[in-house]
This record gives sequence, structure tokens and C-alpha cells, in this order.
Amino acid sequence: MNKRSLVRWVLPLALCPLLGSSVAATAMTGGAGQHAITSRAASMGSVPGAQCGPGDRPESGLQGQTTTAERFSGDSALGYNCNLQLVGQYTGEGAFSQDGPAYAGNCAYYGTDRNNSQQQNHGVTVVDASDPQHPRVTAFLNDTASALVPHETVQTNTRRHLLVVAQADGPQFAVYDISDCRHPVLKANIQLPGSHGHMGAFAPDGRTYWLTQSFRNPGGFVYAVDLSDPSHPRELPPWQFNGDGRPHGLELNPAGFEPGVAEGTRLYAGQPGNFGETDNDSGPDGLVIEDVSGYQNRVPHPQIRIVSKLFWSDQGEAEAMVPVKINGHPYIITTDESGGAGGTGGLQGACDRGQSLWGYPQIIDVGDETHPRIVSKLMLQVSDPANCQQQVNETPPDFCGGGPCPGTNLPAESGSTNYSEERCVADNPMNATMLACTFQNAGLRVFDIRDPLHPTEIAYYKPPAVGTAFRPSSGSWVPGADRTVDKVASWVRWRTVGNQRELWFVSDGNGFQVVRFTNWFEAHNSSVLANSGT
Repeated sequence: MNKRSLVRWVLPLALCPLLGSSVAATAMTGGAGQHAITSRAASMGSVPGAQCGPGDRPESGLQGQTTTAERFSGDSALGYNCNLQLVGQYTGEGAFSQDGPAYAGNCAYYGTDRNNSQQQNHGVTVVDASDPQHPRVTAFLNDTASALVPHETVQTNTRRHLLVVAQADGPQFAVYDISDCRHPVLKANIQLPGSHGHMGAFAPDGRTYWLTQSFRNPGGFVYAVDLSDPSHPRELPPWQFNGDGRPHGLELNPAGFEPGVAEGTRLYAGQPGNFGETDNDSGPDGLVIEDVSGYQNRVPHPQIRIVSKLFWSDQGEAEAMVPVKINGHPYIITTDESGGAGGTGGLQGACDRGQSLWGYPQIIDVGDETHPRIVSKLMLQVSDPANCQQQVNETPPDFCGGGPCPGTNLPAESGSTNYSEERCVADNPMNATMLACTFQNAGLRVFDIRDPLHPTEIAYYKPPAVGTAFRPSSGSWVPGADRTVDKVASWVRWRTVGNQRELWFVSDGNGFQVVRFTNWFEAHNSSVLANSGT
């Protein structure tokens, strides 16, 4: 998530049509200047909602919404669930839910960008969830500047038993050995001169760590670190983007994802943009596929080559681009964390432009990586442009202590609610049938993606609002704030324990949580569960 002030960029008029809920995104450019064709026969409106079981507490408004009545009557303090139920949690002092978690073995690692005297514990929290009903903290990593304020750099590589954290908006970089996942051991703590770290990802083999930067306009950089010897990390030549390709979030291709393409040689960059923004993250917004084989193969003077681009104008602030295979075919799951509300004019401006109010995932076919194309949208009703004005009329300002409540990543005029999606994780990235996505204030949502052209929602879990509870490590907390919704922006982990399927995640106010599908759902959805790649 972009902690800096959201910035201004202007789309050409041709790229800003009024977008109806059934119209695909425009402004799509493929490799070599060719235009990628967007499928219009697939699902391009809000996806069918989940059918909840007995005993669930479903939301009462639009799909994804916590209504004003729910928020200010105290009802949201009980949370909402549909086919998912809480197993166990560790709340602690709250968290920046987007700061991880990363996972290894029975452990989870997540951070906070706060580092102040109000906290009892500082740095990256290490949780042992081998007993999912009673997760327990085994360590707080507070021995490096990177672990104290890691932002979205917290990543693990289980092949190499490594945990990496980089300093938010600073040059520090640290590597930990997690052979015993409960007790990480510092292996290296170095500086990357000139780096202003923001978000990162490992190459699948664990030999390279890629680090995005807080400045992402033309002229911005991406850093790469050689971890062949994790006790002695070596900075590789930073790459400067004078045009497109500047990543906010990024992921690398796993082995076998694209035929004939070696693992770790493709970087899927989420290039961020917001309508009318110019100071930083100036877009255009979307996916850039980049050939980074020179870095992966350690050639002298490595170069990055752009393979293709695919941009859209109905959302904002692209982040991680997640590779998955469905029925043996390669796709990218997109993320956009602010939607149209992140652009000029906040919520009302998005409605006036006909944009989607909040960000949502898309499924992009990359069977031909030179011509990626959107085949469906996993849009909740809250993101449907048809429901835009209704939400503007209902959304309260929620000012906290004289200013807007923190944690939304949106301008003050947008209030304090953001239903945009942040991260998505497949049950099995190489044989995906289900997708779990964190939608910030809309909670954890699960989709059936066996038919990638027609995804459906099957479950959700919205943690209880924490109100005025003391959460000094939370990204949504300030003294005096009454938080009527919680924020879920974390990476999700799928776990199969016996016949039960668990999901691990973190929210700002409720900390680390484990949920699982209800018995009713398991009994009535055998087909999707039987085919699950977990």
C-alpha cells in the first residue's frame, strides 16, 4: 500500500469513457504497440454472491458493504461471516495487515510500520500456529531497522529457509534464517545505498530478492539482491525505468508456468496510477510483463526488457500481479488497492467519471505473454459503477480526532472506508480452483475460479470492528478513533488439516486469525472442495 500522499495523473480523453458494469476496461496495449483484445463474453459485472449457511451472520447491504446502520448501531462489532468460521487468533497490539504475513512451516510473520513508545512489543511478530485454536507468539524481531518498519517487504522462501525484510522508505536490508520457523536467526544486515524500499518478492529459487521503491514515477528504480550466499547478500545493479514498467508490487514466474520460460525470468509488475495524479504513481495503471532473465542468470550488466503491457482506466493503484494456472492454463490475478476513489475528487469524482469506486481483482489470460487479455472481473457489488452514487450518499466521513481515520490509503474527502482488494492467493497456484482475496474493509472473500470466465463468490469473513480498543501497532488506529470496520489487507495462506481447509490471515485490529469452512459448506460444496488443489 502506498503510504505517501496519493498523486495526480491525467488520462487522455479516449481512455476515460463512462464505464458501465458490463463494459471491460479500456486502454490496453500489447507488446510491440499492438492492442490486446478484451473478452466481453465473460463475467465483467459483479460476481454472483455466496449462498450462506445456517448460523452465519451475513452482511445486509451490497456485496462487500458494511452499512451505516451496521457500523453505527454496534452490529459490526460482532463481525460477519458466510461459510467461514473463526478457529483461533492472536490479537496482540494490532498490525499493519499489509505488512505480510509471510509463512513457513507452522509459522506466520507480520510487521507494523509503527515504532513508538505506546507499543510494548516492536518489530516483526512471529506466530506459531501449530495449534490453530491457540496461536502463540514465539518472537518479536526487533534487532534490525528493517524489521522495525518493514512495510510490504516481509517475505519468505521455504526452499532456502529464508525470511527477508527491508526498511520502509530506507536503505536497510536484513536476512534471517528460519530453519526453525519459530525462532528466526539474523544472518545478514546490510545497506542498499539509495534504496527507499516499499514492497518485495523472492524469485522462486530464493536466490534473488526484488525490492520496489516508494517513488514509482518515470525515472523510478527497482532493486535486486543476490542471496546465493544469504550470509553475504550482494546488491545487483538497480534498474531505472524511464518509461513504463515501474512496479508497485511484483511477482515472479514459477517453474512450468509458461512453456519454455525458465522460472524467475519473468517479472509481473503492477504499475500504479490514479486518475488525475501526477506527483507519484502517475500510471497508466495496470500490468507490465518484463523479461528479467539477465538478472536471474547473473549476466554482466543485466537489462530488463518489456514483453508486453496491459493497462486499464476504471480502477487505481495496481499492486501485486499474481501468477496462477487454472485447468493447466496460465493467468495473472490483478490487484488494485484504491479503485476510482483514489483519483481526483475522491468518491464523488469516481462516480462522475463512471469508474469503479473500489479496486477489484481481474483474471488475465497470459497464454500468449505478448498479448495479455482480461477474461473476467471479480467485482463485488460495492465496486459496480451502478452502485457508486448510492455509496457516496451513505458513506459517513468518520473523522478521528480532528482528521480522517487512518488506514484507508485514500484522500480525506473519501471518508474512512475502502472496500478495494489488496491481495489474492490461490489454493494451489499451479492448479487453482479457489481464490482467497483480502478486500480491506470488505474482509476476506473466497471465489470459485474453476471456470475463469465466470467466477463466483463462495464465502467471506469480515472480522469484528474493534471500536476504541487500544491497538498501538495497528495501521487503522489513532488515539480516540472509533473503528467501525476492520481492515484486512494481508496475504492469505491456505492449509489443509485432515479434511478441513484453513485460511490464515491478519487484520489491523484483530491481528492474526485462522478461519475454516463451515461443516454446512463442506457438506454442500463437495465438487469445488474435491477438485481443490490444496
